[in-house]
Amino acid sequence: MKTLITPGKRITLDQFGSWPGTRHVFGEEVYAVEAALASRRPLLIRGEPGAGKSQLARAVAHELGRLFVPEVVHSRYEAHDLHWHFDAVGRLGVAQALAAGIGREDADTQLKESKFLRPGPLWWVYNWKSALYQNSHCKQGGTIPERPSKWQPGEGSVLLIDEIDKADADLPNGLLESLGNGAFTVPYIHKTIKQQQENPPLVVVTTNEERELPAAFLRRCMVLRLELPKDESGLVEYLIERGRLHFGDDCKENVLKEAAELLQEDRLAAQDFGITPPGQAEYLDMLRAVSGMADSERDQMEVLHKIKDYALKKSPYLESDAD
Repeated sequence: MKTLITPGKRITLDQFGSWPGTRHVFGEEVYAVEAALASRRPLLIRGEPGAGKSQLARAVAHELGRLFVPEVVHSRYEAHDLHWHFDAVGRLGVAQALAAGIGREDADTQLKESKFLRPGPLWWVYNWKSALYQNSHCKQGGTIPERPSKWQPGEGSVLLIDEIDKADADLPNGLLESLGNGAFTVPYIHKTIKQQQENPPLVVVTTNEERELPAAFLRRCMVLRLELPKDESGLVEYLIERGRLHFGDDCKENVLKEAAELLQEDRLAAQDFGITPPGQAEYLDMLRAVSGMADSERDQMEVLHKIKDYALKKSPYLESDAD
């Protein structure tokens, strides 16, 4: 079976905006990516924090040479924020400034709604040229997404809608039409924005499962679950492999193993308390600290045991248990 991305392939991701440089290895999840691309459906990625959900979207964009547009959802986020941003406050300020001593015709021009309308992430990935045009005609144009070198709109994009479970159900419900039909209407300019037919965007949605998503939204997605291995030995070996990938010889082999076993112990303790367990992110944080603070295996092991609780015991329940 031929795929766009080969399972097992390792790549280096350079720094991108606020995203640090890192390394990534593709696994069987490439088939979920392929299915989403072929079916033109969003890819919903479930999993605990630090499982690599967001990085997968970035890695796919890098490997396929696509534009990468990340958007992090927050509690006050609404569906239209992914489509467009209308600066009602800015328009009101202009209206107040124009209230005295100006001709009506000039006021109508300066208060035209399209002058206060900025494209949102879905607009950028659905129709780059239209978004670029609208952004240039807005009084306070937004930030243009960072493009790969020599990238052209026809080469496609990846939109990351990160942590959609932070918002309430109105957000995913408000995306049903635009994600299902590949189009949405902008009311202020009465224009329908349609995704390009050649290389349509891959929309990746992540959830930490803090809130259940609507069934109608799930039906429109391909769903991938990223999980750490359940059994103890499998988890330890998985983490050691990730440690080798990210730090190479900077972290000694026995240190990689010891850190993985420490994390496994704290995962079990966290599960007993019914709280979110530490995961891959905490493991890599420990190794990053250790490799930056010591060189020899002996020194690294000593540092590991001095700093491990700062990375692993973040819940007050685990702290009291440790005492």
